Amino acid sequence: MANNDERGGGAGVAFLEQQSMSDSSTRSSKAVQIQNACEQKDFQLLVQLADSPGGLLEDHFRRLAWPILLACPTASNDDDSSWRQLPRHKDEEQVQRDVDRAFVHYPNSMSKHLLQPPALGKWQNQANSTSDESEKTTQARKRALFDLIGFHDIAQVVMLVLGPDDAYLSIEAISLLRIRDYMLPSLAPALKHLRLLPAILQSADRELAGHVSLPHVHYALPAALTLYAHDIEQYSDIARLFDFILAHEPVMSIYLFAAIIMSRRETLLEIPAEDHDMLFFTLQKLPQPVDLEPLIADALRVFAEHPPDRLPSRVWRGISSSSALKTARSAERCCTLTEAEKHFQKQAEEVKWEEARQRAMQTAFRYRRPIATTAATVAIGAISIWLRRSGQDRYVLSIIFSLLGVGQQGHG
Repeated sequence: MANNDERGGGAGVAFLEQQSMSDSSTRSSKAVQIQNACEQKDFQLLVQLADSPGGLLEDHFRRLAWPILLACPTASNDDDSSWRQLPRHKDEEQVQRDVDRAFVHYPNSMSKHLLQPPALGKWQNQANSTSDESEKTTQARKRALFDLIGFHDIAQVVMLVLGPDDAYLSIEAISLLRIRDYMLPSLAPALKHLRLLPAILQSADRELAGHVSLPHVHYALPAALTLYAHDIEQYSDIARLFDFILAHEPVMSIYLFAAIIMSRRETLLEIPAEDHDMLFFTLQKLPQPVDLEPLIADALRVFAEHPPDRLPSRVWRGISSSSALKTARSAERCCTLTEAEKHFQKQAEEVKWEEARQRAMQTAFRYRRPIATTAATVAIGAISIWLRRSGQDRYVLSIIFSLLGVGQQGHG
C-alpha cells in the first residue's frame, strides 16, 4: 500500500509539474502574441488577448498595449515640465489626501513619487497656462474633469501601470473618450447610464431583475464613476480589469456590473424583496476577493446576446447622442479628442437646458392653482368686456337667469 501511495504521490507531483510546464508554455506563447500585436498595432488581436484569461499578463505589455487600445501615442517624448512653475490647483490638497487613502490597497514597494508626476501637475494647472480664449475654455473643462470625485482612482491606476512620463495622454483619452459624461455639471447623464442596468438584467434574468428592482440604481454609481478602481483592492486585479475595460466601448462597464449582480443570484434571492436597505447594501459591495475571469466572460456573453440598442423600455434612446456611450461605440474607430471636447460642450448645454426645463415645470406645478385662478379671472373679464361691447350681454344674462330660475320667479 505504501508503495502504491508513493507511486500515486509521484504521479500526482508529475502531473502538477506537467501542468505547470503547460501553463508556463501557454503564458510564454501568449506573451509573444501580445508583443507581436503591439508591434503591429493589431487592435483586434489585442482585444482578443485582453479578453482571454489573464488579460495582457504584465505591466510591461500594458505599457505597450494600453495606448494602442486608447488610440493615443505614448508620451515619452513629451518633455513639457512647465506645470512645475504653475500655481497650485485649488483642489490639490484634497486630491493628495484622496490618493494617500487609495494607496493603502497597493504594494508598499510602489514609490509614492508617482503621486506628483507631470501628468498630475498638467491636469491640475493647465487651465491657468494659456491666454487663448478657446484653450482657456478647454483647459478649464479639463480642470473640472480632474475635480471629479474618484478621478484620482482612475488616474492612479494608469500612472502606476504606464509610469509618470507616459500616463498623461492616456489619462486624457480616458477622460474625454470614456468617462466625460461623469464630469458634467450634473450627475443626470451618469444616472441615465445606470438605468441601462435594470434593462440588461430584465433581458438576461427576468426573475432576478424583478427581485432587485429598487427605486433607483445609485448602488452602481461608485463603480461606474471610477471604472471599479475604487472598489477593487488588489493592484493585479484592477490592472487586469483595465485590460478588459479599455479594450471595449464604455458601455461594457455597465454590462460588467450586471454580470457581477447575476453572479450573486442565490445570495440576492435569499434577501426579501421588500428589504430595500439590505438589497442596496449587498448590490453596492463588490465581492472580495473578486474572481474576474468568469465575470468578464459573462459580461461579454450578455453584451452579445442583449446589445444596448436592443434593450427594453427604450432606455438606449434616452442616452444623449453626444454621450460617450454613443460616440465611442467602436473603440477602434472612436472620435478624436477634439470631437470629444465638442460632444462634451454640447451635452453640457443639453444638461443646462434640461435642468431649466425641469425648474420651469416644478414652478408651474407649485403655482398651478393660483395660475389657474388668475387665468380663469382674466378669461371671464375678457369675455365680459367683449359681450358688453358687442351688445350681447343682456341676451347672455337672460339665458343665465332663465337657467337659474330667476326669470320665472319674476313673472310669478
